[in-house]
Amino acid sequence: MSGPDQPSLEKPSPADIGVVRPEWVDHYGHMNLAYYVVAFDLATDALWPGLGLGPAFRAQGLGTFAAENWVAYKREVTEGMPLAARSEVLAHDAKRLLLRHRLFHAAEGWESAECELLFLCVDLERRKVAEWPAAVRAAFAAAPAGPPPQRLALRR
Repeated sequence: MSGPDQPSLEKPSPADIGVVRPEWVDHYGHMNLAYYVVAFDLATDALWPGLGLGPAFRAQGLGTFAAENWVAYKREVTEGMPLAARSEVLAHDAKRLLLRHRLFHAAEGWESAECELLFLCVDLERRKVAEWPAAVRAAFAAAPAGPPPQRLALRR
């Protein structure tokens, strides 16, 4: 059971990514691989406010930089298909965050692709890796967790 001080253990609602745009489609008639990364970036944008990584985070002079990503394509999507994404926090430490986004056909529910991403907390003035603020780390810990990553890991 969740209350005002406890995170929900339910899966988050999928983020609406929109539809596959004509300019995202390649000469094979399906979404080009580069635009999957665009769709996953839109999923990141939808996730950030819930993790405390929105405008207030940037107002502290901090940002997130992607350091690594891995994408697996499972089923093609074509022009006009509606897209939604689910996101999970897989791991985090003082300076890094590992996520998984899964991209779905928004109406039919089947999975099209998944992406694991490694983000760094960055001091935007110094352009150096910094530590996450305590409130952000608490949000990471409270976020729905997924199964272990398939490809990426927190490494030293």
